[in-house]
Amino acid sequence: MGSNERGKWWVSPSNYDEEVRGEFRFAPQIEILDTTLRDGEQQAGVVLNLKDKVEIAKKLDEVGVHRIEAGTPATSEEDAQAIKEIASLGLKAKIFCFCRAMPKDMELAKSLGVDGVICEIIGSEEMLKFGKRWTPEQAAAACVEATKAAHDMGLYVTLFPADGSRARLEYLIGFADKVSQEGHIDSLALVDTFGAFSPEGAASRIRKLKERFTSFSIEAHFHSDYDLGTASTIAALKEGASVAHVTVNGIGERAGSVGLEPLAVSLEALYGVKTGIKLEKLLELSELVAKLTNFPVAPNKPIVGNRLFGWSTGLPSSLWSNAKQEDPLIMLPYHYDLIGAKEPVLYLDKKSGKDNLKYWLTKTNLTVPEDKERDLLDLAKAKSLEVKRDLNETEFKELVKKIS
Repeated sequence: MGSNERGKWWVSPSNYDEEVRGEFRFAPQIEILDTTLRDGEQQAGVVLNLKDKVEIAKKLDEVGVHRIEAGTPATSEEDAQAIKEIASLGLKAKIFCFCRAMPKDMELAKSLGVDGVICEIIGSEEMLKFGKRWTPEQAAAACVEATKAAHDMGLYVTLFPADGSRARLEYLIGFADKVSQEGHIDSLALVDTFGAFSPEGAASRIRKLKERFTSFSIEAHFHSDYDLGTASTIAALKEGASVAHVTVNGIGERAGSVGLEPLAVSLEALYGVKTGIKLEKLLELSELVAKLTNFPVAPNKPIVGNRLFGWSTGLPSSLWSNAKQEDPLIMLPYHYDLIGAKEPVLYLDKKSGKDNLKYWLTKTNLTVPEDKERDLLDLAKAKSLEVKRDLNETEFKELVKKIS
């Protein structure tokens, strides 16, 4: 796999320079934990019912997600039943649920048939003191009791210290050490609750956590408040974090979480790291989640926006028209087939040129005399300015009638 993976993508060869790749410390197998059904639903305005959650879980499994965080059972009876239903489906993915640091939450999780729990506790001293109004000793004691109970029940235990990215490293290490010694940790999530990591900061903290803890793995759960969630997650994975937490379409609290789609495609195309995610199914998964959450995707959203593959400006439209038969990747960073999208289209607006016009005449099966094409293009540009967007088919046909 390289910078020009035939028929799939064409990226900078510098990405694959030996001096660049020599710094990578990717885990042998990176797992994707999707938390659309929990963190994604925490996006203000998103509400999913049992049927929605089951449908999304099935699709996540079809796409190849390794772990599905199916929800928080303590939220409601319906959420608990949704988790139970998902856990009973026999999916390939491991099923997790989100729990407070309480033995009763672990007992509930066990009764629902999940494979593991994500045990949440406040992970920074300030939020613990001023938000939760707890002492570090109270937090540690709760986690020790809860994680031990979960382990004794045969559940996989991920400790989830919220806002751990902003905690003093010494405090976070001391806290995790106490819980692992007196309770149980199978993996530790480094949690960037407020998207406050730079990629370099994330890499540094992962590196130091891995140096300190060798008996359990480290996971990356980051948010995107500075629009760096994907970059910071990749930085964490490069330092050996073995699980990335994501959501479909990047939905989640405030600015959202790390999107499954850009992370999976970037890892494969830019870094040569296969995740096992079926990239060609990403678009249909995105569309399903957008429909069920009633939370639309921006048309230019990376990977899954519905206007990524197309041009309205004259020059790139002409370049595409000439290059597509030779190699579509001359004009694309990755092939539209890779994520299950359709062939690029040419739009028609005030920036368009002759190849846009030819495309639209062919599309509508219409003709005008060659000496009238410039007049038609001028009319199209004027109409675009009038409506302040690109033209639709009805508008174009009306303009052709004026010329004919």
